[in-house]
Amino acid sequence: MRNRLIGAAAVAAASAIVLSGCSGDDAGSAEDVDFTAAPSGTLAAWGFENADDVGTARLDYAAEQMPDVEVQLDATAFDSQKFTTRIASGDVPDVVQMDRRYVTQYAAQGLIMPLDSCYDAREVDADDRWYESVVDDVRYDDQVWGAPQFYQPPAIILNKRVMDAAGVTAAEIDTSQPDVLLGAIEKMYVASGGVPTRLGFDPVSTGQSALWILGSGGQLTDDDGVPTLDDPSNLAGMELLQRINDAQGGFAQVKSFTDAFDTFGDANQYVTDQVGAQVNAQWYPNVLSPYIDEIDIEAVPFRDSEGEPFSVSGGQAFVIPMNAKNPAAACAWVSELTSPEAWNAAGEARAETRASDGGANTGLFTGSPEPDRSIREQWVTPSGDAGFDQVVATYYDVVDYGSSFGSSPAGQDIQNELNNAVTAALLGDKTAEEALADAQGAAMRAYDNATANG
Repeated sequence: MRNRLIGAAAVAAASAIVLSGCSGDDAGSAEDVDFTAAPSGTLAAWGFENADDVGTARLDYAAEQMPDVEVQLDATAFDSQKFTTRIASGDVPDVVQMDRRYVTQYAAQGLIMPLDSCYDAREVDADDRWYESVVDDVRYDDQVWGAPQFYQPPAIILNKRVMDAAGVTAAEIDTSQPDVLLGAIEKMYVASGGVPTRLGFDPVSTGQSALWILGSGGQLTDDDGVPTLDDPSNLAGMELLQRINDAQGGFAQVKSFTDAFDTFGDANQYVTDQVGAQVNAQWYPNVLSPYIDEIDIEAVPFRDSEGEPFSVSGGQAFVIPMNAKNPAAACAWVSELTSPEAWNAAGEARAETRASDGGANTGLFTGSPEPDRSIREQWVTPSGDAGFDQVVATYYDVVDYGSSFGSSPAGQDIQNELNNAVTAALLGDKTAEEALADAQGAAMRAYDNATANG
């Protein structure tokens, strides 16, 4: 199952409670906090859900390192509206887990603490602990505002059974050579009455919209985080998506077909040969591992317009809200949860799970290079299927080519508006230029709102 969530593990969902800690009364900012203080007292954490072996192992490790801290986990999912309401009412958790796209928004609004002094106190070098693209997701105004976790890059999983039957080679599934790619799609695409029964290539147009835009030379923000959705460089990615969808009956037909995929089930698109190739994040081989005997897969990287491997992927982060009651313990806790030692404990737990269930171990993509290497060396062993193992190796290869979405106070809105623009353009409701211009207007309004008090 997906590794992207760290869960509450055997802890019932608790109602949001303000809990007193050891750090004094309502520490107002990072400058007011002695992050070197020994962690103790009660720590309230929110946004933890869907317990799994990876999350449980890390929570257990952190608990062992901090025996004088009682962690109270609220296992409900993060909600952006609820977060701002809680902060405004004084119902402030000590740690919150959220999507990284939200972090800069709350940094710009003064709702969370910068963590540079926390990391100094815990002897954490952010640029060493995380991949550059990952820490850049939470870097703003020359400060780091979160403790990232997970980076599960996309690549293209190939259905060799379909490709071989159509006479298509892996080299033809090359996103840097549109004409070659479209030729391969044409060979593999099958329709009945104008309705797809097999896609040559599923680009996952909206779910991976930023990958296509950025990989084709576009940009979502400038260096200051200001939205740039109407930049002319973004048209290349839009146009390539248009060509890929039009070659397979149009976006409406493609989307309707893919929405019906049994993506997580026994009749998934690789078992049933509904795709020749598809963009997938790193967690998807975990879904396919029970079906190794029923599929024939390999993988190739997504390539940018220059022909180089390219990856962009989000993830989650821990943040410490302004006015947290126990920020010193919060700092220690998030540092422990994202430490190499915690991730190695998680890697061992996942290996034990895979040994028990008989599944293939595809590794953990933690957002940190050191534990990624360690876990791969210790626990990722051959599955017995060369093609599946090549898929796993491809994801490990592309993680080094990661790029940040761009840190922006309007980060989540930029992604939402980009998806809206791609949908409108691919459906023909607007030209690509019109769709991106409208998206830019909406993203700028969100940016202006987020920075109004900055």
